[in-house]
Order: sequence, then C-alpha cells, then structure tokens
Amino acid sequence: LAMSLSAGAGIASADPRLDSAVNTTCSYSQVMGALNAQSPMAGASPAVQSVLGQFLESPRDQRQRMAEGIAAQPANQPYLGLLQTVFDTCNNF
Repeated sequence: LAMSLSAGAGIASADPRLDSAVNTTCSYSQVMGALNAQSPMAGASPAVQSVLGQFLESPRDQRQRMAEGIAAQPANQPYLGLLQTVFDTCNNF
C-alpha cells in the first residue's frame, strides 16, 4: 500500500523514524487534528483520510509494513517530515 500526499508540506527525512506512527495510541480524530494543524490541505484530501483510517485500523505488525512501504516510496519523501510531526504530536489533540 502506497500513500501519496498530493497536497501539503513537509520536510524530507532520509531515515524516517517510524515508531511513533507504528506504535501510536492516537485515534483517527486525533491524527486528523494534528494533520489539519500542520497542513490543512493534506488533511482535506480524501485519499489521505482513507489511508490514515486504514493505517490506524490495522494491527501493529501491519502498520509496520505499511509505514515501511510508505517511507520507501520516492513520491512520499517530501511528506515524511509532516507525517512524523503528526504522529509525534497527535496525543495533544
């Protein structure tokens, strides 16, 4: 499963930390709150909403594989920093 964030901004990371996403205890509404705070355009994307919903509903081992797949896609590189920030801060929402 690949995720393409067609809208929004982020900082590329050559070695993304995936643990905060994989081990998140955040609900969908918390993740979306953090995403909308960082990038309202990305948060408004139905594709992003769908992928995040699927990601959060998945068991931890599947989230690990999904996160690795997302991070490995060159098209997603510009958005990895955004996603990292979202999962690092979603408990605040």
